Amino acid sequence: MQHHLILRVITKMLVGTIILFAFYVQFHGDFSPGGGFQAGVIMAVAFILYGIVFNLSKVEQVFPPWLVHKLVALGVLIYAGTGIISLFLGYNFLDYDALNPHHPSHGQHWGIMAVEFGVGVTVTGVMVAIYYAFAGRPPPMKDEDW
Repeated sequence: MQHHLILRVITKMLVGTIILFAFYVQFHGDFSPGGGFQAGVIMAVAFILYGIVFNLSKVEQVFPPWLVHKLVALGVLIYAGTGIISLFLGYNFLDYDALNPHHPSHGQHWGIMAVEFGVGVTVTGVMVAIYYAFAGRPPPMKDEDW
């Protein structure tokens, strides 16, 4: 793929913009359409695009598989941890009022942000892990056989 110079340059320009848009969707998901799932998929698209254009080994240098697997677990821990914190504070599971009992609306805001962040991290990790699984398998036939 060394001969696709324009595609490589455009991809390098787009990856940062895609990641920035994913953060926008993540942190404005409680005020507008979007949230953790959408932001996670958009974030994963940046790495998948990079891997498609450059190759699997290059994207694995940027985003190693061990880190992808850790992110999947971390996102689930953030999500569940938000609920467990409310349990330890004497509230129901995922009752965000526990996060700020004096101002429940602030607790709701922070709870939603934490849960959506956990979902975003998990979805990014899962989508990239699926891409690594499919892109890393040996091809059934050589490119010359086409």
